[in-house]
Amino acid sequence: MTRYARQTAVLGPDAQQRLAESRVLVIGAGGLAVPVLQYLVGAGVGYVRLVDADVVSLSNLHRQTLFREADIGQPKTEVAARSLAALNSDVDFETVVMRLDPSNIGTLCNGVDLLLDCADSFAVSYMASDHCLETEQPLISASIVGSEGYVGGFCGGKPGLRAVFPGLPEQLGSCDSDGVLGPSVGVIGSLQAQMAIALLVGDRTPLGKLVTYDARALRFGGFRFDNAHDPAPNPAFIAPCEIIADDFLVDLRTRDETGPPLPEAIRSSVAAFGPDGPTPKHHKRAVLACRSGLRAWQAAERLSQHWQGEIKLLALGD
Repeated sequence: MTRYARQTAVLGPDAQQRLAESRVLVIGAGGLAVPVLQYLVGAGVGYVRLVDADVVSLSNLHRQTLFREADIGQPKTEVAARSLAALNSDVDFETVVMRLDPSNIGTLCNGVDLLLDCADSFAVSYMASDHCLETEQPLISASIVGSEGYVGGFCGGKPGLRAVFPGLPEQLGSCDSDGVLGPSVGVIGSLQAQMAIALLVGDRTPLGKLVTYDARALRFGGFRFDNAHDPAPNPAFIAPCEIIADDFLVDLRTRDETGPPLPEAIRSSVAAFGPDGPTPKHHKRAVLACRSGLRAWQAAERLSQHWQGEIKLLALGD
């Protein structure tokens, strides 16, 4: 117990056994995951399943401090697990090198007590929240772009992400496009780890709470949303493997964008969707695809104003 003496003095004598028996899924092995993983592994969480399809790159290193220059080009999950095993050999790791999507999220979430959304993807955040609302698993989700971020405790008996963020802004940033400072990411990731440890030892207070952080002003804020309305997951995301031949499939990417091909799709733009724009026949399902999911969501909002059929979204990635 020497290793954990300082934290059991705060959490109580039974906390360590609860942590040792806990199983968590960490989605994403980037900047937010670095403090999350280090603090959860240091605290003695028994099992960590880590999923990410990306590899270490030079532009990651200023904020993803688990990695070294020699790790560039290697899968993030595998490098992170090797480094963390040296921190605490009592923790069991499972690494999954793949993108999370609606076709595999059920398998990835199976048998875990808590999900931590550390992905730099709003689409993944909605996928995780929609799934956790069904399974009643708790979710700690966080995001930071530029100098502003948030972390919140969703589902597990409380409202999901859509209760707080039912719609999207016209412009949705990312660490890649808008930049971010390493210490700011560390603050948000550390708050995620704090909330996670509280939940794992039996404190449900983090669920139904959102904490905001403005790095420029060095200011925290937040609110509770325990009784917020939880809208239906519409439009919901699907996986590429869930496309069917009869779908009205639209690719909103430009021709020079990289990513999985959609040879059967028609190409269009968000601006084209309107009363006189692309419209499915009444019996078809509309499936709108782009890289991040943002343009698909925007097109869905425009299409739904004059067509009341089923709409699904695809976030194809790079």
